[in-house]
Amino acid sequence: MKLGIVGLPNVGKSTLFNSLTKAGAEMANYPFCTIDPNVGIVPVPDHRLKLLGDFYQSKKVTPAVIEFVDIAGLVRGASKGEGLGNQFLANIREVDAIVHVVRCFEDDNVIHVDGSIDPLRDIETIDLELVFADLEVLERRMAKTARSARNDKKIAVEYAMQERLKAHLEEGKDASLFELKNEDEEAWFAEYNLLTAKPVIYAANVSEDDLADDGASNEHVQKVRAYAEEHGSEVFVICASIEAEISELDDEERMMFLEDLGISESGLDKLIQASYRTLGLMSFLTSGEDETRAWTIQIGTKAPVAAGKIHSDMQRGFIKAEVVNYQDLLDCGSYAAARDKGLIRQEGKEYVVQDGDVILFRFNV
Repeated sequence: MKLGIVGLPNVGKSTLFNSLTKAGAEMANYPFCTIDPNVGIVPVPDHRLKLLGDFYQSKKVTPAVIEFVDIAGLVRGASKGEGLGNQFLANIREVDAIVHVVRCFEDDNVIHVDGSIDPLRDIETIDLELVFADLEVLERRMAKTARSARNDKKIAVEYAMQERLKAHLEEGKDASLFELKNEDEEAWFAEYNLLTAKPVIYAANVSEDDLADDGASNEHVQKVRAYAEEHGSEVFVICASIEAEISELDDEERMMFLEDLGISESGLDKLIQASYRTLGLMSFLTSGEDETRAWTIQIGTKAPVAAGKIHSDMQRGFIKAEVVNYQDLLDCGSYAAARDKGLIRQEGKEYVVQDGDVILFRFNV
């Protein structure tokens, strides 16, 4: 999973990125400090891994990971060359979802690029730049389609869809809100890889004082939540400066620090949960003496495709999957005991993998 972190300059975007990844992106109180995208790999916290690793005394425990890309601060007019212009586009097109950091804190010492705190204006600024960028991509595509549409009826149908989509974007609407009429249109639309078709998760960046009540008393956060609900997006509340402090602590200190603040989970925990929900993801597990590992798949994935996440040969030569729920396995005390109790199931090609399944795949190639 790859998430792109975007936002206007000085909203706390790079501070959040650093705290999430400890990758050390340069930070400064001026626009365009982040020029090249910074990339960080973050392990997905999963308490089940340690329990299973201890159970099997595994030599190695490997969590699932998320890749974060910190993309240079955008400003109004970026699609026309303002600020860093379109430098961000190639990087953001590769991500699965966009994390949009929105400033919801007042601080006279941190300059806002537009001179005041207004989260809905900020969201609109970024969103319009992405819409304009999508229009450029679509218009280039339409120029090619138009030439072929004269002699090919199917391409002519695609061109008609592109005209509808162009009119939709010209109204300032996200591509995600565009109505697709059939499977052909869905396939064409997917090929365009439009920025505003990607799911968005909003990170409302607040001061430390607003963290304990999850931003409930912050009017800026309430505006972001209302906007996100209208657009079917997730919101989570963070304090980027607190996240920076948390990132320096070990697990025990971290828990104590969060307790002192009156909160139960870090911003990273909230973000990972939101991204899994938004993208419809879950994890299954493999475990043994050599390694215990989490594998991220789409909810609804069948056993052979899940096996293919480990190795393509496993999918190609899939025979069956031996499946047990991780908690049932731990409660039984051994794999043999779980088998004796009938908790280990033999599943075939149509089995839909469940979150927390511990699976041993049988295959032959």
